Amino acid sequence: MLSWDDFRYVKAIADTRSLGGAAAELGVNHSTVFRRLAQIETQLGSRLFERSRSAYALTPCGEEMVRLAERMGEDIVTFERQVTGHDLRPSGELRVTTNDTVLVHMLTGVFAAFRKTYPEIVLDVVVSNQALNLSKRDADVAVRATDRPPEALIGRRVASIAWAVFAASDKAPHAFDPETDARDADWIGFGDNLANLKAAKWLKDHADRIVYRINTVLGLAEAAAAGIGFAILPCFIGAATPGLKRLGSPLPDLANGIWLLTHADLRQTARVRAFMDFAASEIAKQRKTIEGLA
Repeated sequence: MLSWDDFRYVKAIADTRSLGGAAAELGVNHSTVFRRLAQIETQLGSRLFERSRSAYALTPCGEEMVRLAERMGEDIVTFERQVTGHDLRPSGELRVTTNDTVLVHMLTGVFAAFRKTYPEIVLDVVVSNQALNLSKRDADVAVRATDRPPEALIGRRVASIAWAVFAASDKAPHAFDPETDARDADWIGFGDNLANLKAAKWLKDHADRIVYRINTVLGLAEAAAAGIGFAILPCFIGAATPGLKRLGSPLPDLANGIWLLTHADLRQTARVRAFMDFAASEIAKQRKTIEGLA
């Protein structure tokens, strides 16, 4: 009978289209993948791949096996979520994903305090500016800055992130009206990967001189503090970056939420519930700074 590992090997070859790529993905050597594939095909009495110099292409039999592997993988992940959801004790490993901006100036202190309170929970923090798939257990909890969290996830909005104009302290004007003075200033712009931010769209409508672009918000703050130009930043980032001065109140209509999210199957897991409650309480202590009121 075929084992789950047999399906994993075939799917890895299909995903990477090579034995070497499958070996790297599975953490084994090339010869192991070659030998395992030969064994599976012999057992089935059917070829699963057409070999060429450039790639391994699935045969119809191989395509069917990969489809079944994908369904099996989804079922296993669903089972893991449901079983994990019956944990009663706040212990074990908890994988939390967030982006670099939120991590550095909002969450590192929260994580440190959480570890002191729950020493039996091991945090695995995944920093990614791409949204990981909580349905596939890429992470257990996501801390995301968004106004539209995925419908498949549940959680709570814990604060609103306000954005304002910041400049280097020694270059900040005594008075600045973003509606009338923006076109006379040098600005630091957002990289293409941040073009969908409300702040990026505001800058496109109001600024004439973009003298520098960068694709991280943390880099944007550092560039502004170095005097390269004015920047629109989350208030909590600007307040935490030495050498920056905020120019006026937060800009209206640019705020977005900060959410704590998990999958419905995990919401009763003790370590997930403990983190969600603890993080919400700790972030609430920073709310005035996050919302630009401090």
